[in-house]
Amino acid sequence: MIQTVGSHLRRGFASVFSSRTSRKSASRAGDADGAMADGEGYRNPTEVQMSQLVLPCHTNQRGELSVGQLLKWIDTTACLSAERHAGCPCVTASMDDIYFEHTISVGQVVNIKAKVNRAFNSSMEVGIQVTSEDLCSEKQWTVCKALATFVAHRELSKVKLKQITPRTEEEKTEHSVAAERRRMRLVYADTIKDLLANCAIQDNLESRDCSRMVPAEKTRVESVELVLPPHANHQGNTFGGQIMAWMENVATIAASRLCRSHPTLKAIEMFHFRGPSQVGDRLVLKAIVNNAFKHSMEVGVCVEAYRQEAETHRRHINSAFMTFVVLDADDQPQLLPWIQPQPGDGERRYREASARKKIRLDRKYIVSCKQAEVPLSVPWDPSNQVYLSYNNVSSLKMLVAKDNWVLSSESNQVRLYTLEDDKFLSFHMEMTVHVDAAQAFLLLSDLRRRPEWDRHYWSVEVVQQVDEDDAICHVISPPLGGNPKPQDFVILASRRKPCDNGDPYIIALRSVTLPTHPETPEYRRGETLCSGFCLWREGDQLTKATGCPRRTCMEHACPTRRALPACCL
Repeated sequence: MIQTVGSHLRRGFASVFSSRTSRKSASRAGDADGAMADGEGYRNPTEVQMSQLVLPCHTNQRGELSVGQLLKWIDTTACLSAERHAGCPCVTASMDDIYFEHTISVGQVVNIKAKVNRAFNSSMEVGIQVTSEDLCSEKQWTVCKALATFVAHRELSKVKLKQITPRTEEEKTEHSVAAERRRMRLVYADTIKDLLANCAIQDNLESRDCSRMVPAEKTRVESVELVLPPHANHQGNTFGGQIMAWMENVATIAASRLCRSHPTLKAIEMFHFRGPSQVGDRLVLKAIVNNAFKHSMEVGVCVEAYRQEAETHRRHINSAFMTFVVLDADDQPQLLPWIQPQPGDGERRYREASARKKIRLDRKYIVSCKQAEVPLSVPWDPSNQVYLSYNNVSSLKMLVAKDNWVLSSESNQVRLYTLEDDKFLSFHMEMTVHVDAAQAFLLLSDLRRRPEWDRHYWSVEVVQQVDEDDAICHVISPPLGGNPKPQDFVILASRRKPCDNGDPYIIALRSVTLPTHPETPEYRRGETLCSGFCLWREGDQLTKATGCPRRTCMEHACPTRRALPACCL
């Protein structure tokens, strides 16, 4: 079977590259529909826009929009978008990490746009974009982007959401990547737990200047809020945005007790609602500074709910970690005092905050930054493995979803497309093979069998089996470009099964750096930023195979930094 699949692909790709068909300007099928979707007049049916003028009542002590108020507006806008798609009430399940790029001043306008990226069974991902606008100068700034998960809620019947049909390139990209983000959310708690356990952080508390230390207990805050009808939605459940606003309030007080100034919130780690609260509930909000670094501090916040008649029975509603800085007159971060943790739980929180900082920086670097800012090979370690795997799969999905591929040649029903995008040159091939998609996926995702049918793979060694779906492999390939030395690659191979009907099987490859496998004189180290297969089921024994064999930076196109040859995907 593997030889059958391999021979289909080998013959197809060879025919494309040996063909002398002239370059065609036609795009792949469906571009016309995409152009119409991008045209004037199209608007996503789930899109909701909100514009708010920032008044003094919305601001904090610095005269800037309170992040708590912004979170309420974000949650309301996203909820309206979710309900527009679901056609029934929806509740906030989670809010992904948020990084705030700019503050917003009195008199400026906040513009919030939300739309449903993808619907699953009864939950959906809503993408939110927040910008600020100065009405006098007409300047606009990006404030933050957010991703929220909402669950459709109908008391008498189970909700089955209708699927989203993406039309524009942006919608197709978000729709395809949403499945991978959902996968990360479902294992979020276990991921953080594992990362903290495997992330070795050493803080020499004894060497710290005691005169600059503040006992952590001095920053502790506890506050009680009574949930009243104005705080609840039409179902009587507390607005998620209201709870997040209360959490931001107590976190700000805790941060202020450390710095004795007015702190600025820069980032929030994922909000995850573990259960609802209703009108009449008492919410206990607790906050404490877990750790202070040179220019930032982490504040931990948790929320518990109880009824007046059962005060001893408290339910854990939510928790989050917020990062604050203190800015001077020139908006530069100031030095902060050190934290003196309390023995026991305080020391545990202290060290976990250090680990989370490292995780947060790795995650922001890998997940949030643009492809042009990511080196071809990213260092691999336990603190970034989940997010590097996510980036590996999502990069391939986003690349395939682009609309501006140009059909370069076609031979024997194998089509070759090219794409020049910013600094990158990519190749993309499509063909149909008479093999079941699940069987093709099973065979092609095992890189150890690749040399059986692909002459560009001399050998493959599995260096590390990360988990069931991810492995790091060392690949040896033949000399290329007149250089007598063979090439070697250290590759993260990630495979994913379809999330829903219509989704492809994914086999994604990208280069990583391992200390155990440095460059050696006997090989030329090759690198690939994004390559792999997407396999769509076209029938019982029919599969459309799409290969993105090369995504390489044209600035690094020298022989020592070439990606895998196009014919070997």
